[in-house]
Amino acid sequence: MAIENLTLAPYYSGTRNPFNYQKVEQINRDIATGWLTLDEITQQLNLFQDESQDSYLESLELATRMAIEDFLGFAIFSTQYRCYYGDPGLTGTAVYLDLPEVGATYQGATPAVTINSVDYYTGQNNAVKTKLAATNYYYDPTGNRVVVTAGMPSPLAQNIANPVEVTYTVNSSFAAQYPVVKQAGLMLLTHLYNSRSTVGDSVQMKAEIPFGVTMLLRPYKPLVM
Repeated sequence: MAIENLTLAPYYSGTRNPFNYQKVEQINRDIATGWLTLDEITQQLNLFQDESQDSYLESLELATRMAIEDFLGFAIFSTQYRCYYGDPGLTGTAVYLDLPEVGATYQGATPAVTINSVDYYTGQNNAVKTKLAATNYYYDPTGNRVVVTAGMPSPLAQNIANPVEVTYTVNSSFAAQYPVVKQAGLMLLTHLYNSRSTVGDSVQMKAEIPFGVTMLLRPYKPLVM
């Protein structure tokens, strides 16, 4: 029998399909750092020497950047997540905790990942959240996973659905400076600036990102199998 089909395999086998996290949530996102400069925006919109709309353009820039990030599926600037896992049921042996896709690899580089903490719940009636010492785990970038070298403490809380948590940060992506990605951002911003309400006759047309933008961004959108 293949190892990934065994009961505990999602947490100790070298390769797993599907990934073994139960859910993931975004808990922090950089919404302060500017991406498209005001100079780039005013040149794109031909608003030379017109500063009357600067505050609106800055808010539009943030909306554009977040839309680009959501479409690509990875952050242009740092974003923090929390991932939840079930009880591995393993002690004294390495446990592998998969992380979701963090972005595509280009020119041999991927966005850096920082593991902020690995936490677990113990106790039966009043579960207590405890931080695992950083010396007990490491991040494996080749598998995009956290390896808990000696396994999780036992017993874990049985009244918590997912008693293991990993909090991690996906750092700024090099894709932010790719000319084609920035051009897509400027095109989307122009579309939003010129169309300040929904456009088109159908729901699909109203919800669709303009074709020119998707065409530019498609090669940079990770393929998740």
